[in-house]
Amino acid sequence: MSHLASHAGFRILVIDDNPSIHNDFRKILDVTASAQKEELDKFATELLGVAPDPTQDVLFQMDSAYQGQEGLEKVRAAAAEGRPYSVAFVDVRMPPGWDGIETITHISKEFTDLQIVICTAYSDYSWNEIANAIGNTDHVLVLKKPFDNVEVTQMAHALARKWELTQMARQQMDNLETLVSERTAELRSANEELTSEVTERTIVESALRHSEERFSGAFHGSPLPMAIRRLDGGGYLDANASFAELLDVSREEALAGGALRWTDPETNEKIAGKLAEQNALRDLPASIRTPTGETRAVLVTAQILALDQSRYQLLILQDITDRARLEEELRQAQKMEAMGRLAAGVAHDFNNILTVILGNTTMQLSREQRDEKLTGALQQVVRAAEQATALTRQLLAYSRKQILLRRPLVLNEIVEQTVGMLRRIIGEQIVIELELASDLPPIFADASNVDQVIMNLALNARDAMPEGGCLAISAAKVEIKEVDPARHADAKPGAYVCLSVKDDGQGMDKETLGRIFEPFFTTKEQGKGTGMGLATVYGVLKQHEGWVEVESARGNGTEMRVFFPVSKVAVAEKRKANPTEAVAAVPSECFTILVVEDEQMLRDFVTDALRSFGYRVLAAANGRQALELWASHRDTIDLLLTDVVMPGLPSGRQLERQLTTEKPDLKVIFTSGYSAELLGADFEQEREHGFLAKPYFTDSLARTVAAQLCVSEA
Repeated sequence: MSHLASHAGFRILVIDDNPSIHNDFRKILDVTASAQKEELDKFATELLGVAPDPTQDVLFQMDSAYQGQEGLEKVRAAAAEGRPYSVAFVDVRMPPGWDGIETITHISKEFTDLQIVICTAYSDYSWNEIANAIGNTDHVLVLKKPFDNVEVTQMAHALARKWELTQMARQQMDNLETLVSERTAELRSANEELTSEVTERTIVESALRHSEERFSGAFHGSPLPMAIRRLDGGGYLDANASFAELLDVSREEALAGGALRWTDPETNEKIAGKLAEQNALRDLPASIRTPTGETRAVLVTAQILALDQSRYQLLILQDITDRARLEEELRQAQKMEAMGRLAAGVAHDFNNILTVILGNTTMQLSREQRDEKLTGALQQVVRAAEQATALTRQLLAYSRKQILLRRPLVLNEIVEQTVGMLRRIIGEQIVIELELASDLPPIFADASNVDQVIMNLALNARDAMPEGGCLAISAAKVEIKEVDPARHADAKPGAYVCLSVKDDGQGMDKETLGRIFEPFFTTKEQGKGTGMGLATVYGVLKQHEGWVEVESARGNGTEMRVFFPVSKVAVAEKRKANPTEAVAAVPSECFTILVVEDEQMLRDFVTDALRSFGYRVLAAANGRQALELWASHRDTIDLLLTDVVMPGLPSGRQLERQLTTEKPDLKVIFTSGYSAELLGADFEQEREHGFLAKPYFTDSLARTVAAQLCVSEA
C-alpha cells in the first residue's frame, strides 16, 4: 500500500440520517475483495511502474455523519489532520438539513479529489439533474438502494484505489517538477559527464533547446534595446528590434556594426574595463548619436555571456532621454520656485518700506509752503521710489505673488490695443504682422498682466532684431487632449488660447535658453535691461495656470508661445460710467478707522495720513491688539484697514471674518505687498471689500478709504 494511506486503512465517511445504514456499511467493508484488489494492483503497476506490496491488505477506517453539514465539517477536520477521507457514501434524502445533492455540491467545491457515492432508493433526481447541480462528475458514482454487498465492496476498493492513485500521481508530478528544476541548473556539467548516455543526452539537448527558445523570445520581445556583440565591441551576433529602433537604423544595419556611435569615444573602453574587472556593468550613464544627429541619453548595462564556448557582451541600453529632460525641467522648476520665494520675500518687505517713503514724500509735496530746492529733491525721491515699485512688481509677478484682478477677457482686444502702442515705440524698421483668430473664446485673466506679457515678449523680440525684421503675433484656440512628454511640464489637457510672438532675429543657443526665465538674467549690455522681462512673463503665466513654450536656434529667430486657459465664464457687458457715482474726496470727521499693521513705520504713516484727512484713527500692531481695541470701540468703528499677513493670530483675513460676523455693516480694506492667494481662493470674485496694494500714494489711500465709506453712506 502507498504511504499516502495510513496503516489503519483508507478513511471512508458515510453520511446518512439512518443509523442502520451505517451498520450495514461496517459489516460489508470488513472483508477484502481480493479479485478486485489484484486487478487494481496490476493497473497501478502498469501506470506508475510501482508494484503494491502484496503482503498488505486493503483496510477501511469508517466514520459516520448523520447530516450534510456535519459531514462537511468532518471532511474539513480530516483534511486539517493530514488524514483525509478517500471515499464518501452520501444518502440523497437527509431531512431536515441539506439533502445529498446539496451536501455533495458543498464538499466538491472544497475537496475535488474525494470520491463520492450517491446512495438513493428513489428516482426523483435524474443523472442530468445531478450533473448540472454538482458540475464535475468524474469523482461521483450512484448506488441504488437496496444495494448489493459485492457492489459496495467493489466501489469502495476501486474508488479508494482511484483516490490513492490520484494522490500518488500528484506527488509524482510534484517530484518531477522539482527534479526538472534541479536538473536545469546541472545541465552544462551533466552534458560533459553523460555524453555516452543517449537517453539522458536527448533530455539535456531538449532542455537546452527550450532554454534557448525562451531566451530568444525574451531577447527579441524585450522593449529594452539589447544586443550581443564581441568582447572587443566589434561585430554583432544578434540585436533585437528595440536596439535598432533606438539607433534609428534597420536591424541589418545594426548587425553590420558601426551604427552604435557613442558621443564619448572612450565609452567602449569604459565598458570593456568594467567587464574585465567584474564580468558585469550596471547603469553606466552615456549618450549615443543617431544618423539624423539626434542625441539620446542612455544607461548602459552589460555582462559577459558564454555562447558555443565563446565569450560575448550582452549589451542593454535603457533610453532615459525623456526622463533626463523631465528631471532637468524639475530641477529648473525647483530653482525657479526657490528664486521666486526669495524674490517675493524681498519684494514684500521692500513694498512696506516704499509705502512709507512714497507716502511721507507725497505728503510733504502736498504742502503749500515748501522750499524749491527741497521740492526738487522730494520729486526725485518719488521718481526713484516709483522705479523701485515697478521693479518689486516685476519680482512679485515672477514669484507669482502679485495681486490679480482676473475676469473674462477677449484676448484680441488687448492684443490690438497693445500693438497700437507698440507701433509707436518699437521702431519703423520692424514690421508687425497680426493673425488673430476671430472666434477666440474668452480667457480668465488680469488685463494689465496680459498687456504686460504681450509688451515684454514684443520688446524682447525687438531687441533680438537690432537691424529690423518681422514681428509676427498670432492667437488661436488650442485643444490639448493628451499631454505630449515633449511639451512643457506645466501643460495639462484642456482648452487654451495660444498667443504666439515670433521674430526672425538672432535666436538663442541651448545654454541661453536654459536661463532666459531667471530673474535679472540678460544678454543685453549693462544698463540696457533689468533681466526681469521674461521672468515676469514666466511668473504671470504660472499664476494664471498657463505656461510658456520657446523654440529658438542661433540665426533662426525665436518663437514664444504662451497658453492661457479658456474662461468658464462669459465676458460681461461693459457698463457706462455714471457721473453720480463719483466718490467724495474728503469725508467728515464722523468716521472712525481701525488700522492694523505690524510694521511700525508704515503704521505711523497711515495713522498720520488718515488723521490729516480728518478721520479718527485707532492703531493696532497685530490682530490681538485690534481685538482689544474692538472690544472698547466696537460701536464707533466704521472701517477696518488691515494688513493681510501679520505675525501671530488672528491674521488680517481671520480678523475681518470675526469682526464682520459681529458687525455685518463694517467696511473693510485689505492691504498687502502680496498675495491674492493669501486672501483666499475666492478673493478674485469678492467685491464687497476694498484692496490697497503696497506701495501706495497718500491720494490712493484717501480715494480707497473714501470709496468704501461712501458706499455705506449711500
